[in-house]
Amino acid sequence: MDYIVSARKYRPMTFDSVVGQSSLTTTLKNAVSSGKLAHAYLFCGPRGVGKTTCARIFAKVINCLNPTPSGDACGECESCKAFAEGRSLNIFELDAASNNGVEHIKALMEQTRIPPQTGKYKVFIIDEVHMLSTQAFNAFLKTLEEPPAHVIFILATTEKHKILPTIISRCQIYDFERMSVQSIVGHLEHVAKSEGITYEEQALNVIAEKADGGMRDALSIFDQAASFCQGNITYQKVLEDLNVLDAENYFKIIDLSLENKVSDVMLIVNDILSHGFDGGLMVNGLASHVRNVLMATNPQTTQLIESSETQRQRYAEQAKRCTPKFLYHALKILNQCDLSYRQSSNKRLLVELTLIQVAQIMQDEDGESAGRGPKKRLKSLFSLLTFPKGTERKSVESVEKKETVYKIPETAAAKTVAEARPKVSLASLGGSFASLNNKKKKVQAVYSLGETANETAEFSEPDVRREWLRMCNYMGQNPEEVALASRMHNVILKMTEFPKVEAVFENSMLLDDVDRILPRVQTTLAKALHNGKLTITLRLANDDEIVKKLTPKEIYDKLIEECPAFASLQRELELKLE
Repeated sequence: MDYIVSARKYRPMTFDSVVGQSSLTTTLKNAVSSGKLAHAYLFCGPRGVGKTTCARIFAKVINCLNPTPSGDACGECESCKAFAEGRSLNIFELDAASNNGVEHIKALMEQTRIPPQTGKYKVFIIDEVHMLSTQAFNAFLKTLEEPPAHVIFILATTEKHKILPTIISRCQIYDFERMSVQSIVGHLEHVAKSEGITYEEQALNVIAEKADGGMRDALSIFDQAASFCQGNITYQKVLEDLNVLDAENYFKIIDLSLENKVSDVMLIVNDILSHGFDGGLMVNGLASHVRNVLMATNPQTTQLIESSETQRQRYAEQAKRCTPKFLYHALKILNQCDLSYRQSSNKRLLVELTLIQVAQIMQDEDGESAGRGPKKRLKSLFSLLTFPKGTERKSVESVEKKETVYKIPETAAAKTVAEARPKVSLASLGGSFASLNNKKKKVQAVYSLGETANETAEFSEPDVRREWLRMCNYMGQNPEEVALASRMHNVILKMTEFPKVEAVFENSMLLDDVDRILPRVQTTLAKALHNGKLTITLRLANDDEIVKKLTPKEIYDKLIEECPAFASLQRELELKLE
């Protein structure tokens, strides 16, 4: 007998065998039992959650000659046998992804005129209905509004928002949910036992998490893992086969971060990256791990962790060693890294700096900040340099500046400490007591061109754009300016008359935000382009200058809509834009 993949072999044949959609199947069974059937249904939800399967089961049940009291098909009548053997004349399926023209819908509508020879209804299942053209939707609309009494339409789609509102308003809508990890693991255990495959529960959890809520994807991954593991699915082999990062790395990183062991964390990061794992995925995985640890701090929220019971206990054990401050701050840092990762030109450095910050969160509790400087200082990461006896020197680096902190031994006289302190006056800070009383006076930063003031190097419009984007990327490293830096990427730059540059903005809000930092922007670009005469003027864009920029998702959808060959390739390979 030919091999049949698990997704087809274990496809549910009754409502009771459908996994993870109990509320929807109960509603459909009650509708059959009561005889209150609508003329059109819309099944929508992610891929692989049972939309088409439920449509086929529903079509089978409503044509069954002897349905059971619970609302399922008997499986013995002629209609049920014809359905099981694939020769039923009452059930029609149309794949709208490849048959989306108006002629295909007209041919289908011709079939609605012929009453069923056996059974009660003719059921038309249209899969991926959102792929129909506008003309096809319009041809379908009249029949959908007033179909013959013996016709029932079941429409299935993964993108409900693309369907015309006039179609949606004529259907009963059933929203299918993503399946939980526990539901997928339970079904995989049933399949494994039926196939005589041994398994580790933690391995099935990895498969379920990888499937992202889709049962069909989970069964496909299960078949792949079963082939790789030769009938004995273990956790380590699944990690190797699916190239998934072991969760043990996340536990180690958090434990080491609690102890401020930055060098050990860096070694783990290097090992992970050297094995080909993406730094962004590692950061996302660590963020999910910290989130699970946070959920495990309270027994009431532990149930929100989609994992095995053994893994939940490990999260709870680590949660006892973590403070709420550490978890909240770590999540904030990791989320900021995720936002900046795609724009970063040195992704590895960004990941390493992020984990250094996570590993330094608990340093304030060590009480090692010194002098009048900021309380939050990065401690020496690896080793201290040797200095003359009696003075210990530690180098401290931050994003904005470098400074040197000297520690005086505790045995030194208090007088020595007092003499070492610099004398500060209001005059040295550029102010006076009179200026403190003047509430209307604003203190602004002064930006100096320095040696650049006399430079007159030539530059072109592309040079300005390049340095502008480089400036935005640098600003994006500052958490307080990341949002503004991201919006500044869309500014239109024009060379009006050398060395004058015009910045065109699509909205006044962004223009005002940039206007407040214009001196800094102009000085930065002048230094980068080696021309102290450069000037920047700001203005709002005219209507004809505003061009809508398509997102990658919009470009992807447009390709599918306008290119049938690409749409066919996407369906065959089950491509998905992440």
